[in-house]
Amino acid sequence: MSELQLKHVRKSYGTFEVIKGVDLDIKTGEFVVFVGPSGCGKSTLLRMIAGLEEITSGDLTIDGERMNDVDPSKRGIAMVFQSYALYPHMTVRENMGFALRFAGVPKAEIEQRVGEAANILELGPLLDRKPKQLSGGQRQRVAIGRAIVRHPKIFLFDEPLSNLDAELRVHMRIEIARLHKKLATTIIYVTHDQVEAMTLADKIVVMRGGVVEQVGSPLDLYDDPANLFVAGFIGSPKMNFLKGVVETGTDGRQVRLPEFGNATLPIAAKEAAPGSTVTIGIRPEHFGETGSASLDLTIDMLEHLGGETFAYARHGDGEMIIIETKNGRGLKSGDSIAAHFDPAAALVFDAGGQRLR
Repeated sequence: MSELQLKHVRKSYGTFEVIKGVDLDIKTGEFVVFVGPSGCGKSTLLRMIAGLEEITSGDLTIDGERMNDVDPSKRGIAMVFQSYALYPHMTVRENMGFALRFAGVPKAEIEQRVGEAANILELGPLLDRKPKQLSGGQRQRVAIGRAIVRHPKIFLFDEPLSNLDAELRVHMRIEIARLHKKLATTIIYVTHDQVEAMTLADKIVVMRGGVVEQVGSPLDLYDDPANLFVAGFIGSPKMNFLKGVVETGTDGRQVRLPEFGNATLPIAAKEAAPGSTVTIGIRPEHFGETGSASLDLTIDMLEHLGGETFAYARHGDGEMIIIETKNGRGLKSGDSIAAHFDPAAALVFDAGGQRLR
């Protein structure tokens, strides 16, 4: 287990800056997920921690020791890649113990460590098989086992589930969460899948364009996003965004929604200046049959998922709105509905995408 810190870390390739000054503290035993769209710099940042990419400027410390120039093999880190990278001619047992044999670890200790890892990952019956005899999920468990036997301070996972089908991804998420609980070690995990981030992380680091947009627990980011990007990225289905204009109403500030029949709703954001253009964010589950604000909509499509239904609706030719409803069986395409919501559940963002409070 280990504490890791990044201080003003930057990475440039010539004049092109990929990581633009990251400050981050990762506590011992935390499960931290780097999440963001493709090209945001999350994998580059992970590779810098691993020592596979040089740090252009700033400091990386583990347990207070500066690691910028320390060889990757001496950082106490083990990495699991998107590709399983197993040796096809070796058995599961041999693949898991290869790094230890290369390091000159005694045979008896190798057998002990491989046995312990196999027990944790339920790989015992597979130890004498070759990779071609394994499923994708089993191969990924072997790759994780290869990391476990090294007894690292920190585990790094670089999109390890990307090659698996949907059912296996769910199963492996559970396996990785169980592994973290059992080993109680620090894990840094990279993914573009915000569902993985929400279900696995103690702490999520949301990145965009080489910058950290927000850091927090999954529910903190979901309930209290700092900006429009985080609000739209975290949550599935995504948050609805409605364009509006701030006005002075009889009971305080309100927002008029031109694309929704000039409907108005009161807002509590004191930073919203009258006359300014804002974006209102409302999550699908915040719509219902009650609430002091409402939108008159027409259903375009219904997505039935059994216990719940998502209605995709709009006002005229305006923006599509996603509504979660428990009464979807009684609805059909073309129906007119009044989507009610509590204005207190609506978030307000300025023209630049920053949260107004």
